[in-house]
Amino acid sequence: MADVVDPVTRSRMMSGISGKNSQPEMLLRKGLHRAGFRFRLHDAKLPGKPDLVLPKFRAVIFVHGCFWHRHEGCHWCSVPTSNADFWSEKFRRNVERDRRQIELLRQAGWRVGIVWECALRSDGLAVIDSTIDWIRSDEPRFETGLVRLRGE
Repeated sequence: MADVVDPVTRSRMMSGISGKNSQPEMLLRKGLHRAGFRFRLHDAKLPGKPDLVLPKFRAVIFVHGCFWHRHEGCHWCSVPTSNADFWSEKFRRNVERDRRQIELLRQAGWRVGIVWECALRSDGLAVIDSTIDWIRSDEPRFETGLVRLRGE
């Protein structure tokens, strides 16, 4: 299926997608803040600049978009048909980079949580509640959504 917009328009649309302060991230942040949690945002001192850093709990949280971070089994995880080789390579690098950053964080003693965009879209309140439960627990990993990270 051909793209429905011309390449210039598509480029402008894609460049407008921000990696910070996305709607799913803001929803989770507001819910955690309302529950009394305080956190740092996008800490550049940590691998991958986690979206939320909770030093008191030695926990970091990434809010992953299903499209960009390749949430397996999710219907939001489509592959563009135009320039498929470019997209396949880009997605492969994204997944590998995520894996490396999570491993570096774990080696440094951080607990790592992944909250997928689709989970927040489908039941944001339940995701916020389970994220709060994980933060208060001593579990090393947390992930919302349909599947676990590859290799786990």
